[in-house]
Amino acid sequence: MLSQGYYTPEEAQALFTQANEAYAREEYKTAQEGYEKLLSHGQGGPDVQYNLGTTYLALGDLGRATLALERAWKEGGRAPDLEANLALARARQVDKVEGATLEEDFLTRVVKATPGVVIGWVFLGAWVAGFGLLLLFRYLTPGKRTWAAVLAGVALTVSGPAGALLAAHVWIHQSVHEAVVLSPTLVAREFPRGEAKVLFEVHAGLKVRLLEETGRYVRIRLPNGLEGWTEREGVAEI
Repeated sequence: MLSQGYYTPEEAQALFTQANEAYAREEYKTAQEGYEKLLSHGQGGPDVQYNLGTTYLALGDLGRATLALERAWKEGGRAPDLEANLALARARQVDKVEGATLEEDFLTRVVKATPGVVIGWVFLGAWVAGFGLLLLFRYLTPGKRTWAAVLAGVALTVSGPAGALLAAHVWIHQSVHEAVVLSPTLVAREFPRGEAKVLFEVHAGLKVRLLEETGRYVRIRLPNGLEGWTEREGVAEI
């Protein structure tokens, strides 16, 4: 395996291939180390996260498997295999939280259903095209302006909702922080103190909302709205 601080694209591809081959040989620990090296050197992406999550599933680490698969989804992965493995990871979770869709408001569902990178490019392309056509409109003769005006109107019309959706992505990204429980069992307390009353327990793989942090504690919210304070190291943000 490579060990320097920077990987060229060729080196990253070689390491990715080595990790894939290790997984095929059922050398899951070696495969995990290879994928994590790529991530630690900024050579990630949904494919690496998906493969890492699949490897953790094979290793029986449900928390880290769910985390990697959720990150693959967040980064734009939409392959059927990813959806299937996410469903498998969720099915293995100990916690079956009642009211699990309560926290998903309309805007959050829309943002999760649309790829942010694509929306950003659509907005940028439509906006640039619209104003470029308006600029061209000024230099065309009166008899040849109609097509430029029509296309500019269409492009700017598309840029409006695309811009609004892009703004929603930015807002959700900045204000909504989701995490996955990593610890096999994680205790949630009434206050951020070790002697505080225990409110509930959660287990590896459950997705929660991060609300605030103080010291080594974070306040989490379950999908059904139940809240409590737990140790920060027991969860990892998606």
